[in-house]
Amino acid sequence: MELKEILAITGQPGLYKYVAQSTRGVIVESLLDGHRMNASANARVSALSDISMFTEGDDIPLADVFTRIYEHTGGKEAISPKSTPEQLKAAFAEVLPEYDRDRVHVSDIKKCFSWYNILVGAGFTEFKLPSEETAAAAEEPETK
Repeated sequence: MELKEILAITGQPGLYKYVAQSTRGVIVESLLDGHRMNASANARVSALSDISMFTEGDDIPLADVFTRIYEHTGGKEAISPKSTPEQLKAAFAEVLPEYDRDRVHVSDIKKCFSWYNILVGAGFTEFKLPSEETAAAAEEPETK
Protein backbone atom coordinates (compact mmCIF):
# COMPACT_ATOMS: atom_id res chain seq x y z
CA MET A 1 0.00 0.00 0.00
CA GLU A 2 1.38 3.37 -1.01
CA LEU A 3 0.80 6.80 0.51
CA LYS A 4 -0.97 7.97 -2.66
CA GLU A 5 -3.70 5.36 -1.97
CA ILE A 6 -4.40 6.74 1.53
CA LEU A 7 -7.17 9.33 1.60
CA ALA A 8 -8.47 11.91 4.04
CA ILE A 9 -12.14 12.78 3.65
CA THR A 10 -13.42 16.09 4.96
CA GLY A 11 -16.02 15.53 7.66
CA GLN A 12 -14.96 11.91 8.26
CA PRO A 13 -12.61 10.88 11.08
CA GLY A 14 -9.52 8.82 10.35
CA LEU A 15 -7.91 7.76 7.11
CA TYR A 16 -9.14 5.58 4.29
CA LYS A 17 -7.58 3.29 1.71
CA TYR A 18 -8.77 3.68 -1.88
CA VAL A 19 -10.53 0.47 -3.00
CA ALA A 20 -12.31 1.23 -6.29
CA GLN A 21 -14.13 3.81 -8.38
CA SER A 22 -17.92 3.73 -8.25
CA THR A 23 -20.57 5.49 -10.29
CA ARG A 24 -21.28 7.89 -7.41
CA GLY A 25 -17.76 8.48 -6.08
CA VAL A 26 -15.07 6.21 -4.70
CA ILE A 27 -15.23 3.16 -2.47
CA VAL A 28 -12.89 3.47 0.51
CA GLU A 29 -11.94 1.28 3.45
CA SER A 30 -11.24 2.69 6.91
CA LEU A 31 -7.72 2.03 8.22
CA LEU A 32 -9.12 2.00 11.75
CA ASP A 33 -11.81 -0.67 11.53
CA GLY A 34 -11.79 -1.96 7.93
CA HIS A 35 -15.35 -0.72 7.30
CA ARG A 36 -16.02 0.06 3.64
CA MET A 37 -18.11 3.00 2.48
CA ASN A 38 -18.79 5.11 -0.55
CA ALA A 39 -17.29 8.61 -0.54
CA SER A 40 -19.65 10.62 -2.71
CA ALA A 41 -18.40 12.51 -5.73
CA ASN A 42 -19.01 15.87 -4.02
CA ALA A 43 -17.02 14.95 -0.87
CA ARG A 44 -13.64 16.64 -0.46
CA VAL A 45 -11.18 13.77 -0.73
CA SER A 46 -7.42 14.37 -0.52
CA ALA A 47 -4.62 11.89 -1.01
CA LEU A 48 -1.97 12.20 1.71
CA SER A 49 0.68 12.41 -1.01
CA ASP A 50 -0.88 15.73 -2.12
CA ILE A 51 -0.80 17.40 1.32
CA SER A 52 2.09 19.51 2.62
CA MET A 53 2.93 21.54 5.72
CA PHE A 54 3.87 25.20 5.80
CA THR A 55 7.46 25.96 6.79
CA GLU A 56 9.45 29.15 6.92
CA GLY A 57 11.01 28.13 3.59
CA ASP A 58 9.40 25.87 1.01
CA ASP A 59 6.41 23.77 2.01
CA ILE A 60 7.35 20.23 3.02
CA PRO A 61 5.33 17.19 1.86
CA LEU A 62 3.42 15.37 4.58
CA ALA A 63 5.34 12.20 3.65
CA ASP A 64 8.57 13.89 4.75
CA VAL A 65 6.97 15.05 8.00
CA PHE A 66 5.82 11.47 8.68
CA THR A 67 9.34 10.20 7.94
CA ARG A 68 10.79 12.66 10.44
CA ILE A 69 8.24 11.64 13.09
CA TYR A 70 9.02 7.96 12.40
CA GLU A 71 12.75 8.55 12.85
CA HIS A 72 12.16 10.68 15.96
CA THR A 73 9.95 8.06 17.64
CA GLY A 74 11.93 5.04 16.49
CA GLY A 75 8.94 3.64 14.62
CA LYS A 76 6.57 3.89 17.57
CA GLU A 77 3.40 5.92 17.92
CA ALA A 78 3.86 9.65 18.39
CA ILE A 79 2.38 11.88 21.07
CA SER A 80 -1.38 11.58 21.54
CA PRO A 81 -3.35 14.14 19.53
CA LYS A 82 -5.39 14.69 22.70
CA SER A 83 -2.40 16.20 24.51
CA THR A 84 -2.41 19.87 25.46
CA PRO A 85 -1.74 22.44 22.73
CA GLU A 86 1.59 23.35 24.36
CA GLN A 87 2.73 19.71 24.39
CA LEU A 88 1.67 19.24 20.77
CA LYS A 89 3.50 22.37 19.62
CA ALA A 90 6.65 21.36 21.53
CA ALA A 91 6.60 17.83 20.09
CA PHE A 92 6.00 19.13 16.57
CA ALA A 93 8.82 21.67 16.94
CA GLU A 94 11.21 18.81 17.85
CA VAL A 95 10.27 16.99 14.65
CA LEU A 96 9.93 19.98 12.32
CA PRO A 97 11.66 23.00 13.90
CA GLU A 98 11.23 25.14 10.77
CA TYR A 99 7.41 24.87 10.66
CA ASP A 100 5.57 28.17 10.17
CA ARG A 101 4.11 28.96 13.59
CA ASP A 102 1.72 31.55 12.11
CA ARG A 103 0.12 29.34 9.45
CA VAL A 104 0.26 25.87 11.07
CA HIS A 105 -2.48 25.69 13.70
CA VAL A 106 -2.83 23.30 16.63
CA SER A 107 -5.64 21.54 14.75
CA ASP A 108 -3.19 20.84 11.88
CA ILE A 109 -0.63 19.44 14.32
CA LYS A 110 -3.31 17.23 15.97
CA LYS A 111 -4.35 15.92 12.58
CA CYS A 112 -0.75 15.24 11.58
CA PHE A 113 -0.01 13.22 14.74
CA SER A 114 -3.37 11.45 14.55
CA TRP A 115 -2.81 10.42 10.93
CA TYR A 116 0.75 9.32 11.69
CA ASN A 117 -0.48 7.13 14.57
CA ILE A 118 -3.17 5.58 12.34
CA LEU A 119 -0.60 4.80 9.63
CA VAL A 120 1.88 3.25 12.08
CA GLY A 121 -0.97 1.23 13.60
CA ALA A 122 -1.84 -0.01 10.10
CA GLY A 123 1.75 -1.19 9.55
CA PHE A 124 3.24 1.69 7.55
CA THR A 125 7.01 2.01 7.94
CA GLU A 126 7.94 3.99 4.81
CA PHE A 127 6.37 7.26 3.76
CA LYS A 128 7.51 7.94 0.20
CA LEU A 129 5.88 10.02 -2.47
CA PRO A 130 5.17 8.33 -5.84
CA SER A 131 7.78 10.49 -7.63
CA GLU A 132 10.45 9.42 -5.11
CA GLU A 133 9.61 5.74 -5.68
CA THR A 134 9.84 5.98 -9.47
CA ALA A 135 13.06 8.00 -9.26
CA ALA A 136 14.63 5.44 -6.91
CA ALA A 137 13.58 2.60 -9.21
CA ALA A 138 15.09 4.41 -12.22
CA GLU A 139 18.41 4.87 -10.44
CA GLU A 140 18.76 1.17 -9.57
CA PRO A 141 20.80 -0.73 -12.16
CA GLU A 142 19.02 -3.61 -13.82
CA THR A 143 20.46 -7.06 -13.28
CA LYS A 144 20.13 -9.74 -15.92
